Amino acid sequence: MSKHSAINRFGRSSNPAFSRNFNQGGFRTQSSSEMNVGSGFRTTSSVAESADLMTLDGAVNKTGILLALCFVGAVVGWNIPALILPAGILGFILGLVTIFRTPSKAGTTAPFYALAQGVMLGGISLMYENLFYDGITIQAIGLTFGILASLLFCYKSGLIKPTENFRLMIFSATMGIALLYFVSIIMSLFGGSGIPLIHSSGLFGIGFSLFVVSIAALNLVLDFDFIEEGAEKGMPKYMEWYGAFSLMVTLVWLYIEILRLLMKLRSR
Repeated sequence: MSKHSAINRFGRSSNPAFSRNFNQGGFRTQSSSEMNVGSGFRTTSSVAESADLMTLDGAVNKTGILLALCFVGAVVGWNIPALILPAGILGFILGLVTIFRTPSKAGTTAPFYALAQGVMLGGISLMYENLFYDGITIQAIGLTFGILASLLFCYKSGLIKPTENFRLMIFSATMGIALLYFVSIIMSLFGGSGIPLIHSSGLFGIGFSLFVVSIAALNLVLDFDFIEEGAEKGMPKYMEWYGAFSLMVTLVWLYIEILRLLMKLRSR
């Protein structure tokens, strides 16, 4: 059985961008009609069509572009921290538009999403630097990209395999974390203090942050698997932007959770 067979059973990633759109019908995949099976050579038309198909290199390049835009935005947010709130709201709206509209729009919305999130992250990073200690931003960036590189290596080498049980576990944990955060926000809006235990710098709060960072990191493995299958199935070219956007969603979450964890460790 192929390692990708589980896609036919249920959503492959807890990342909402992937789970909503990568499994939708209507994507054109390469078939035997695009290949001259007898001779083993592609026809002229299939060669031309292949230029319009998703590739791993294309997805990697698009991810690099979004990361560069995010860093540009971070510089702006670092110098103009008052933009945190409007940038965060804009990024949230663009994220919803990208997820819930057709993926073909990702090439337009994803760059603006990366810029907006960069501005927000730059302002948040400056706030953490001022409130806690110098160097927390560099540590968080280093840990985020260190985790990204490590998990990519583990995925490509087969040390971590996104089996059906693994996928279901990460999906369930991510949805549970989202629900817990949602409840905490609602409690805060009604004059409460949220759920103090998960925000504290005590052992439980630190343990919770470690758990959340682990789940956010493992979502990267599912994202890698989704992008790889998208290339294998010959999804449309615009899915490269969509895959890059989805990775950005996970990386932004991971970076913020690492900042929170470092803050709690420093506060002890």
